[in-house]
Amino acid sequence: MPVPPSLLPLSTVVSRLRAAGCVFAEDEARLILSTARTPAELTSMLDRRVHGLPLEHVLGWAEFRGRRIIVDPGVFVPRRRTEFLVDQAVALARPGAVVVDLCCGSGALGAALAAELDGVELYASDIDPAAVRCARSNVAAAGGRVYEGDLYDPLPAELAGRVDVLLANVPYVPTREIALLPPEARLHEARVALDGGEDGLDVLRRVTAGAARWLAPGGRLLFETSERQADRAVATVAGDGLLPRTVTSDELYATVVIGTNARALP
Repeated sequence: MPVPPSLLPLSTVVSRLRAAGCVFAEDEARLILSTARTPAELTSMLDRRVHGLPLEHVLGWAEFRGRRIIVDPGVFVPRRRTEFLVDQAVALARPGAVVVDLCCGSGALGAALAAELDGVELYASDIDPAAVRCARSNVAAAGGRVYEGDLYDPLPAELAGRVDVLLANVPYVPTREIALLPPEARLHEARVALDGGEDGLDVLRRVTAGAARWLAPGGRLLFETSERQADRAVATVAGDGLLPRTVTSDELYATVVIGTNARALP
């Protein structure tokens, strides 16, 4: 049960969070108070947040497309802007689609898509063992399977040529810019989930290079990138035989590239 508010007034929690620099102190205070089950847990959660742990790691969950996604310490926290990527996938996919979520992190993208489409056949993979453990909690609820390994390597071979939707929320921060990230990301999320190499596109190149082999006829690869990387990302997609297009959301400041397996189209 949530901690009774009388054990620690909302104003006290807000004051501590505000003093620690939390911009949305009142909202965070309410979430912490509603999640903590005992006074000791409340104290622990508040202390961890005050010392800089991301709120989602403190709570043990993140809200993504209106659902609670389990997020363990050290695991990449799904961003609200990435909901736009799922919007595009939902619009393109059909019931019963075969979906693969590469670099799945917590499994938020695949789990959200499976929750919004009937009969999805869902697979996910990540190279980070902590992410895989976390994703199994979220993806299993959607009837999916999670594999540990590097990109396509751990996926079942029989998926080749059958994937309708390939979600790849690849790391795309250039290595030299990691130090510029907010401390919550830089210090508390796995570097492998952030670092995209010298120009931020190293992992993406490896994904696009193998995409045509895994995609079904007309299947789509969807990934998020930054606005300034979009042109190079589109060129990479086209160079590996996929037909690219870009969609953006000004509201969410999100850029998504969609690559269609055009070589397999009639």
